Amino acid sequence: MIRPFQRPETPELLALWLASTIEAHPFIPEAWWRESLPVVRDTYLPNASTWVMEQQGALVGFISILDGQFIGALFVAPQHIGSGIGHALLEHAMQRYSRLSLEVYQKNIRAVNFYHAHGFRIEDSAWHQETRHPTWIMSWQAA
Repeated sequence: MIRPFQRPETPELLALWLASTIEAHPFIPEAWWRESLPVVRDTYLPNASTWVMEQQGALVGFISILDGQFIGALFVAPQHIGSGIGHALLEHAMQRYSRLSLEVYQKNIRAVNFYHAHGFRIEDSAWHQETRHPTWIMSWQAA
C-alpha cells in the first residue's frame, strides 16, 4: 500500500533511509550518511511531498519529491530490494507529475540502470563536492 507519509513516522523513515543509503553507496563512508541525517530530517523531509510503501505495518520504501519535480529520495529497505517496491513508488510519482528529475551517483550503477529502465535520460553530470564523487542529472517527461 502506498500512502502519504505521516510526521510521527519520521524515526522509522529515517532508519530506513540510513540503512538503504549506506547499502546503496558503499563508496561513501558510512559516517558521512550518519552526519547527514539531521539535514534529511530537518530540511529535506519537511519540504518534500513524501509517499511511503507499507507492508504488514512496516515501512519498506519511500519516495520524496521536492519543488514539484525533483526526486530527492527513492529508497527501499535493503531486504526488499528487487521486489518491485521501487518501481511501484516511482510509478506512483510519475502518475502525479509530468516531469521529474534527480541526481544519482555515477557509481550507483543499480540506480542508474533502474532510472534508465523507467525512461529517465542523462541530461548532465555534476560533482558532489562534499562526497567528492561524480553524479548524473537525469530527467523524465511524460509523453
